[in-house]
Amino acid sequence: MAEKIDFGMFDWIDRAPGSTADLYESRIQLIQLADEAGFYGYHLAEHHGTPLGMAPSPSLFFASLAQRTKQIRFSPMAFLLPMYHPIRLIEEVCMLDHLSNGRVELGISRGVSPHEIKCFGVDPDETREIFTETLEIFRLGMSEDVLNYRGKHFEFNDVPMAVKPLQLPHPPIWYPSFSEAGATYAAENGFHFMSLGPPGLTSQLNNLYREVAARHPEEAQMMNAGAPKLGANRQLFIAETETEALAIAKPAYEYWYKSITELWHRNSDHAYDDFFRWESCLAGESILVGSVDKVREQIQQLVAECGINYFIGSFAWGSLTPEQSRRSLELFISEIVPNV
Repeated sequence: MAEKIDFGMFDWIDRAPGSTADLYESRIQLIQLADEAGFYGYHLAEHHGTPLGMAPSPSLFFASLAQRTKQIRFSPMAFLLPMYHPIRLIEEVCMLDHLSNGRVELGISRGVSPHEIKCFGVDPDETREIFTETLEIFRLGMSEDVLNYRGKHFEFNDVPMAVKPLQLPHPPIWYPSFSEAGATYAAENGFHFMSLGPPGLTSQLNNLYREVAARHPEEAQMMNAGAPKLGANRQLFIAETETEALAIAKPAYEYWYKSITELWHRNSDHAYDDFFRWESCLAGESILVGSVDKVREQIQQLVAECGINYFIGSFAWGSLTPEQSRRSLELFISEIVPNV
């Protein structure tokens, strides 16, 4: 029997034409549609100092989302731990867990962009150490009544942990990555795993995750009630015909491309230009654009080749209008979900 596939939504809430208030509202309405369709989760990126992230505080957005949805779970993808004070992180996650009746999950990262990290006055060379300490403190603070910790970057003595999470010992943790080191780290710790990149890379990372996880079964059992989720994230746009889909998606993607590269270019850094170019992403199928039949076939092939049990689609990006994103999601729900 094939493994059950769950569906999720990934989002940047990147800059779009119109007001920021309208951007937030249109996104919440799109998530409500995914909620009604039975999607497992909604995952919001955290970015700073860039139009790629017009919701730089995921917690604030989730607090609103918790009141406007019923069952969909949500997580940052990911909280940039070197930019958080550990106590504040613990308290905010606990609050969100109760506000959502136990629907919050926790994506974690040390951050990819050194330019964003510097916005907070953090040395990019120290992020690995700070990430490790913050995660250690987070897990301690979630399980202990009083927090005591001494590390290189943080020290806490006899701090009462008055607020506890609803989900015990703490909400599920995700680790997104497109590297072998990231897949290994996620598997060793029993974290859910999300990857991006072409199918070949996704398959390689998922196989590695499974190999490592088989040597650490106790971590997976401790972290998750069921099997860890192995997810692949894809930007997509679906229309009635491939010609229509390409005509709408290409200029919308160019708008998004300007947002994702703007802070890098401001710092004369072109390291990721080719990685996110339209032509290479379309050819590598990290973005799926076309008719229902074409996109359905691409997703079916991705699931079969990569062994994922979780498909995450990004339905709203760049200059796509709320109506275009909604129609694309409606086609995905009605024509693709039942056949994957």
